[in-house]
Amino acid sequence: MDIANFLIQLLNGVQYGLLLFMLAAGLTLIFGIMGVVNLAHGSFYMLGAYLAWSLSGLFGNFAVAILAGVGLSIVFGLLLERLLFRHFYQRDHLDQVLLTFGLIYIFEEMRSILWGDNVHGVAIPEALGASIALTETLSYPVYRLFISGVCIAMAIGLYLLISKTRLGMKIRAGAFNSDMTESLGVNIKLIHMTVFALGIGLATVAGMIAAPVSSVFPNMGSHVLIMCFVVVVIGGIGSVRGALIAAMLVGLVDTFGKVLLPSMAGMLIYMLMAAVLLWKPEGLFKH
Repeated sequence: MDIANFLIQLLNGVQYGLLLFMLAAGLTLIFGIMGVVNLAHGSFYMLGAYLAWSLSGLFGNFAVAILAGVGLSIVFGLLLERLLFRHFYQRDHLDQVLLTFGLIYIFEEMRSILWGDNVHGVAIPEALGASIALTETLSYPVYRLFISGVCIAMAIGLYLLISKTRLGMKIRAGAFNSDMTESLGVNIKLIHMTVFALGIGLATVAGMIAAPVSSVFPNMGSHVLIMCFVVVVIGGIGSVRGALIAAMLVGLVDTFGKVLLPSMAGMLIYMLMAAVLLWKPEGLFKH
């Protein structure tokens, strides 16, 4: 592998890892703060992809479609938490698993009714359609760099929100001891709604910005859900920092594995997870 090909695969691995982080961060926030095992998290990635396809066709502008899609997903997340998830916080994890597993089928049926079962493509915005030449024969798409840039900006924003703001302080306190936090006058129900909507929004944005580089198709959330859980387990359940590091590891191992060891590519991620758990059963970072 020459330098140009190595650089391309490195950029692909970083981009994939950052996209996984956006998904896994929402999943680990929801579990770490609210204690909810959300198997339907991949469905919100799928929702984002279908929103990108339908809204970009409606508005004729990809940026406007993303803004509208984020707004719709946050409203949807707030309603879903208020009407359904709120009643399962104190229930067993098995009840939560059954609930969210059932939601996968409900969301898939709703997707089929609203958008059909065909495979769709989302056009890359014209302003981001160029490529950067690496050699005379190899180039790298600007849009993939755009995806990485959006994910990095979201990661920095999430860090600043959790670590540097008053809301973040309340979120951290609620994660540590929700009963004590509520007794101090914090509206823990509002915190739960905010965290759930934030998690849904992250997954939806990931699906929207990924749509132009991948097809929009039924059940597309299932694969990313498995990868999200791998990232969360490796990074440490409830740790956003661990999710970032684990997502980068998974992205690089998966990308280079498909190039260097294609016959073992499907196993490498799970071998990585097994190795980390043998070394640190709680994951790389504790919550």
